[in-house]
Amino acid sequence: MSDEQNTGWSPSLRYPDPAVKTLDPRFDKYRVVLTNVERLATGTLWGEGPVWLGDQRCVIWSDIPNDRMLRWDEESGQTTVFRKPSNRANGNTRDRQGRLVTCEHQSRRVTRTEYDGSITVICDSFEGKRLNSPNDVVVKSDGSIWFTDPRFGILSYYEGEIADAELPMNVYRVDGRTGAVTVVADGINAPNGLAFSPDEKKLYIVESRSQPRRILSFDVTGDGSKIANGKVLIDSGPGGTPDGFRCDIDGNLWCGWGMSPELDGVRIFTPQGEPIGHIALPERCANVCFGGRHRNRLFMAAAHSLYALYTNAQGAPGG
Repeated sequence: MSDEQNTGWSPSLRYPDPAVKTLDPRFDKYRVVLTNVERLATGTLWGEGPVWLGDQRCVIWSDIPNDRMLRWDEESGQTTVFRKPSNRANGNTRDRQGRLVTCEHQSRRVTRTEYDGSITVICDSFEGKRLNSPNDVVVKSDGSIWFTDPRFGILSYYEGEIADAELPMNVYRVDGRTGAVTVVADGINAPNGLAFSPDEKKLYIVESRSQPRRILSFDVTGDGSKIANGKVLIDSGPGGTPDGFRCDIDGNLWCGWGMSPELDGVRIFTPQGEPIGHIALPERCANVCFGGRHRNRLFMAAAHSLYALYTNAQGAPGG
């Protein structure tokens, strides 16, 4: 899992790193001039769902086709298998108690890893019907779990098991106290990545089978358990493929991007949906998270590799 296994990429030795591109001067405040994009590990078939575990100083991320989750250790720089089989795990996050929450394609469920290592099923069905293949997940400050449920994991044996869909492709909320499950969004063409704004007044959702792909913005309403007033925040344009993303404390969206050499990497947008920066990678990036002691290190799970970049941004809590 080292760079030596893949000689097609090497880090830049130049400062500033030419891979970090300013598209608008507003991005400059988030750049660290004396840093480079690092490749931390390689060897995955489709890397996804990175999450930072601060108490363990590590990143956990998913390698869906290889049916495993990997662990990169900050102290040693080593990568090991965290869980295999993983039920073709995809998106991951931590709840507000620090427990790992995971979307699983093959088992068609969302689970929580308890402190003792046991697995608790958070949700695997709605109104008596099996979920499709939970994709990405976030946990709100009230303890509720919000996740997307497209059909990618039941369309082939590469990322799951071929099966018939029993439910539409919804976005769900699981109450953190009662476990009650509700549909918070429907009618989205393959909902994928999702994230809350730092103040939790907005929920952003990637519509990954629209042409072009879009990132939608919704108002979080009432007691915080519903959303309304959906609109298109970001139209990705020709070739743009937003997948997963996270927000920094200023509300900017750091989005996995790509599907062409010119677009592969991470695209950064303002809360108003304006592109201000780009981190170029040699492969498509699926998802990101912020980590490190001050949540200022961006970890990027790309198709085959895990990358990192120190920034002057700070990830929003709960990402």
